[in-house]
Amino acid sequence: MSFFTKNKNILFILISAILYFLFAYFLERTEFNKLLFLWFSLFACFYFLIKSKQISFSNLVGISILFRLIFLFANPNLSQDFYRFIWDGRMILNGLNPYLSLPETFIQKGLQPITEASELYNGMGEMNGSHYTNYPPINQLCFLIAALFSSKSIFGATIVLRSIIILADIGILYFGKKLLEKLNLPIKNIFWYALNPFIIIEMTGNLHFEPVMLFFLIWSFYKLHQQKWIWAAILLACSISVKLIPLLFLPLFYQWFVNKKEPFFKRHYQLIAFYLITLATIIVLFLPFYSSEFIDNYANSVGLWFRNFEFNASFYYIFREIGYLFRGYNEIAIIGKITPIITILFLLAITFFRKNKTEKQLITALLFGLCFYYFTATTVHPWYLATPLILSIFTKYRFPLVWSLVIIFSYQAYSNTPWQENLWFVTLEYLILYTFLFLELRKTSNIIKL
Repeated sequence: MSFFTKNKNILFILISAILYFLFAYFLERTEFNKLLFLWFSLFACFYFLIKSKQISFSNLVGISILFRLIFLFANPNLSQDFYRFIWDGRMILNGLNPYLSLPETFIQKGLQPITEASELYNGMGEMNGSHYTNYPPINQLCFLIAALFSSKSIFGATIVLRSIIILADIGILYFGKKLLEKLNLPIKNIFWYALNPFIIIEMTGNLHFEPVMLFFLIWSFYKLHQQKWIWAAILLACSISVKLIPLLFLPLFYQWFVNKKEPFFKRHYQLIAFYLITLATIIVLFLPFYSSEFIDNYANSVGLWFRNFEFNASFYYIFREIGYLFRGYNEIAIIGKITPIITILFLLAITFFRKNKTEKQLITALLFGLCFYYFTATTVHPWYLATPLILSIFTKYRFPLVWSLVIIFSYQAYSNTPWQENLWFVTLEYLILYTFLFLELRKTSNIIKL
């Protein structure tokens, strides 16, 4: 037996650790070729590690945490959003409501409402600094924790933020494993998320807070499986209060409640109560920030994603080209209002015309409902894919895993100064994704009859 055969797992772990170290401390996002090399090399190692039958579950947990800890002292190199996170947290610490003011207003007036205000504003960029914050209250709580522990050091704040995200991923590992066991699915499936280079780099590395949202979401699913639907509703509200995206899931719980083998009144009472508890918890969490200006500012900030921003879109870019062809200009103002309506209609269709009685069926419906939204959205940032990826491990579908690999093509836009998308790379990304999705759907019938 060769040395490589006997020690290949150790070699893959060592190579991965070196590659993550290079990614964390020696990469600029403008270096697209270097980015591609590191990304695809890490995915190759990831595939061999997760397919190995010689590495135990506990060892894979340890490896997943080790790879995350490599990023602990690195500044995010693919995203500037963390500067806004730190800004918001320090605003709250100083008794200021982050939803009511713009960073650029303070800077233009020469005011320093928080420590390192100029550095944070320059880091987040003019576009971010000219918009009201759109991060929900539990996300803001994470930012406040960073401010409490490090109110005068950006570097220290990033360590705190990263520690929160790592702890959330450990929570996902814990409840994800328990839920996989309850659903009679291989517990190793959790590592398609936990050991995935996309998750390690985009979440731990670049400080996106999807893991905190997903921690509450998976915990909510686990409580729902235990028939503890009140706790499930509260946890779902906490998930929404980190990132708003789980709001899309609310209609899809309808059949899970209504099709229970219980009296008609009790089933519908539980469904209505589930929705009311979820919405009431969200309102309570937002109340500390409420003011007469809050709703307008927050609605305008969220609305920008539909009316103004374009990045890594799929069908939207096709609709945009049709608009150019017939109207001669970008129709984002119109298309951005239509696509959410189409998404709502799709969600209602799979709510009432598809079987969503079991947890597996429900999670599959959530997966396709969310992906339909992303397929038609004007903006699909890479970190958005964390949610479809974690949902997919509880289903028979693996196309989000492929998407997590090819999403790296979207970063070609940042190799240009100023950034500009090359639509050939976007086309390549979605061509690979849709080909794999088509093959999976063909193999597993269709999502309606699943």
